Amino acid sequence: MTDIADVAERPLFTTVLRPHRSLMPSGFRLVMAIVAFAAIFASIPFIVLGFWPVAGFYGLDVLLLYFAFRRNFAEARSYEEITVSPVQLLLRKFHWKGGTQEWRMNPLWTRLRKDSHPEFGVQKLALVSRGNAVTVGGFLSADEKESFGSALSAALAEARRGPTYDHAHA
Repeated sequence: MTDIADVAERPLFTTVLRPHRSLMPSGFRLVMAIVAFAAIFASIPFIVLGFWPVAGFYGLDVLLLYFAFRRNFAEARSYEEITVSPVQLLLRKFHWKGGTQEWRMNPLWTRLRKDSHPEFGVQKLALVSRGNAVTVGGFLSADEKESFGSALSAALAEARRGPTYDHAHA
């Protein structure tokens, strides 16, 4: 027997959004090896001419690039979970440093706001409920935001129609 409360709580839409990173760890090692080799090769003439501090600046460039990539890989661990049911929209944002933020909204009063640019497509998605806006999928590309926004809008519209109760299985 299907309980109406179970149907109302059943998710209509669930997704996890993760930032895309095109550079894999093996590619990172290759890039860092090439940059380090180039820095060493470029600093040799300066060392020979007695301008050895220039070599230190080349090394500093390599080190700063390394830390920028490490930060990029660390931030890739952040993600967002979105679940829409007929009675609740749940948004959880997991920060790469370990913190979590959570929003619970009523799908009847929640709408998806899309900020679009005619040339560049969807620039921002925000869930708006009772005057409060929460940005969602900020790390997605414009095409990904368009696709995700369409799917989430459809899920919100389905949630507004309410749960469907199958009397044949009751």
